[in-house]
Amino acid sequence: MNTFRSLVVDVVEGQHSMNVKELSIDDLMKGEVTIRVAYSSVNYKDGLACAPNGRIVRSYPMVPGIDLSGTVVASEDSRFHEGDEVIVTSYGLGVSHYGGFSSYARVPAEWVVPLPQGLTLREAMVLGTAGLAAALSIQRLEDNGLTPDQGLVLVTGATGGVGSLAVSMLARNGYHVVASTGKESEHAYLRSIGAEEIRSRSDVTPEKFKPVNQQHWAGVVDPVGGASLAYILSSTQYGGSVAVSGLTGGGDVPTTVFPFILRGVNLLGIDTVETPMRVRTLLWARMAGNLKPAQDLFDVIAKEITMDELPACLADILAGKIRGRTIVRL
Repeated sequence: MNTFRSLVVDVVEGQHSMNVKELSIDDLMKGEVTIRVAYSSVNYKDGLACAPNGRIVRSYPMVPGIDLSGTVVASEDSRFHEGDEVIVTSYGLGVSHYGGFSSYARVPAEWVVPLPQGLTLREAMVLGTAGLAAALSIQRLEDNGLTPDQGLVLVTGATGGVGSLAVSMLARNGYHVVASTGKESEHAYLRSIGAEEIRSRSDVTPEKFKPVNQQHWAGVVDPVGGASLAYILSSTQYGGSVAVSGLTGGGDVPTTVFPFILRGVNLLGIDTVETPMRVRTLLWARMAGNLKPAQDLFDVIAKEITMDELPACLADILAGKIRGRTIVRL
């Protein structure tokens, strides 16, 4: 192998570009583990990383792709050997370090997770960073006392990657899932992956509401943030928790302290970038076990594309046109 294909974003003299280019192993950044990439996936953060004003990439040129799965071809670290199947997500991948939209990647050994038994490389990227965010959200909710008998669990942005996987994971574990979406055409899809009720986006983003409202949610998985988060907090049950992992609805949350001091509501921040390896390993084991979507749902939730189809897909995810997960076969 002399050269291989990679998606490269660059800014030269103020001009932004995104092209599939031929790179060599010598072009890759430093790291102890070299991986033949099998799959990556398309995340909202990847869309921002490839946009001219996304403010995600720290230096150019950059190979985006914040996650990957593949097979080790060379390792300077005794924990990994040629032929090992592995996963890498987040840290600086695709942001400050060449990422998963490439046939080969070289990464620091401390970023690498062995593929757990029970998952294929393809399934690992159907889950990917979005699955890690969904699983961590559920783990944190359960750590704060959530159980299936406590009532409704809301998932916002339910047709997106984090939302779709959260709906499926929660349903598999016996939770009564209420899915929120602004897409009426996707109701059948949401029911097929486990939603028992569906609420429109406007139901969880009213123009006017009280600081505390009628109590609805025992727990919430929220990858949206923004104005809807303020209402959701005001309508969460006493002692309930909201796990927020995204900002597609905006970064400002026009809330008050009342849900926290009158109802003991917990706002749980979900970060997948610097999640400790001990927690990552636990979550990947759960995603290979009791949080793994039903086998037939992997094809329902995920669409597979090639590297040549990436640029259009990256634009679509920023425009909110993507349903579920899109994986990239390298």
